[in-house]
Amino acid sequence: MAMGMVAVAAASPASAHRLSTSQTALNDLYFYWTHLRWQALGLIVLFITSMVPREWARRGSVLLAGAMLLALMLVPILGVEVNGARRWINLGVRFQPSEFLKPAFAVTMAWILSWRLRDPGMPVIGITAGVLALITALLMMQPNLGEAILFVGCWLIMVILAGLPLQRVGIIGGAGIALLAAAYTFYDNARHRIDAFLGGGTAFDQVDLARRTLMGGGWTGTGLWLGARKMSLPEAHTDYIFSVIGEEFGLLVCGLVVIVYLAIVLRVLYRLMNEEDLFTILAASGLIALFGGQAFINIMVNLQLFPSKGMTLPLVSYGGSSTIALCFGIGLLLSITRRNPFLSRSKFDLRRLLEKERAA
Repeated sequence: MAMGMVAVAAASPASAHRLSTSQTALNDLYFYWTHLRWQALGLIVLFITSMVPREWARRGSVLLAGAMLLALMLVPILGVEVNGARRWINLGVRFQPSEFLKPAFAVTMAWILSWRLRDPGMPVIGITAGVLALITALLMMQPNLGEAILFVGCWLIMVILAGLPLQRVGIIGGAGIALLAAAYTFYDNARHRIDAFLGGGTAFDQVDLARRTLMGGGWTGTGLWLGARKMSLPEAHTDYIFSVIGEEFGLLVCGLVVIVYLAIVLRVLYRLMNEEDLFTILAASGLIALFGGQAFINIMVNLQLFPSKGMTLPLVSYGGSSTIALCFGIGLLLSITRRNPFLSRSKFDLRRLLEKERAA
């Protein structure tokens, strides 16, 4: 978040100039000061959520998932359209339901999948797949292909950890490829972005502009507020902030940002190696998959290795809904994985637990 504070300060002038009009001229640091307020609120949400008992975190996440799913259903009716996409609801404060649904989705799916320990015959995979299909359909109506892919990836990781047979994984993978082909055929937004990606872009394409901006600073960058290419880059403070970091602070700092994300993901996975509770393993894995997956997609888009998705860089990009929701997700991760360090623990063995349940 400290990196994000500096990065938004670097990107704010570019976005302020692009969004200023003859009637309203935005201050160069307009987005920077607003971002600081969102970060402060996000940190409060993070620390409060992290102190919540695990059982309360689970119950609250299930209730939040239901509320955000309902809000997602209302987006096509009451949603606010921005840049050709209807993803936001304005209730005095504009927010994006899918952002808050992501952490709640991971915890709720973990709760449902953990029912398998009580009844191995319960169709938990089918139940979670039905919920996922509904969410994916609602996201595609916005349109929001990037978030849909993120939800599907998170669910797939969780069901594999829950014991989904590998042959079914292959079937699901084939179905996913078929759905992407269908999206390319019938979904104009996806087709245009994939075509632009495969075609290599043009000098006026935003993904190509992002790559040029990223490479413009070389290894060490031009220096804070000295970048020139960022001034022509759309969404410099949100979707393409990684490119602004590359131009003004250099590719070495971009590498440092990647290392920080990898360190967070690896720290969570290392923490789960000695965990014995299935719900904790699934919930933490889902939350970190969403976090790491979003960072991976954003960085790959900026490197022109992935079609444009309109997805922020976690905890770095400017954003209200994004910052608060990500801080809430990290708070949940801390709450769910907390335990007494003086308690002894053994490695988790799903097969042993299932055999024990059958015997009982």
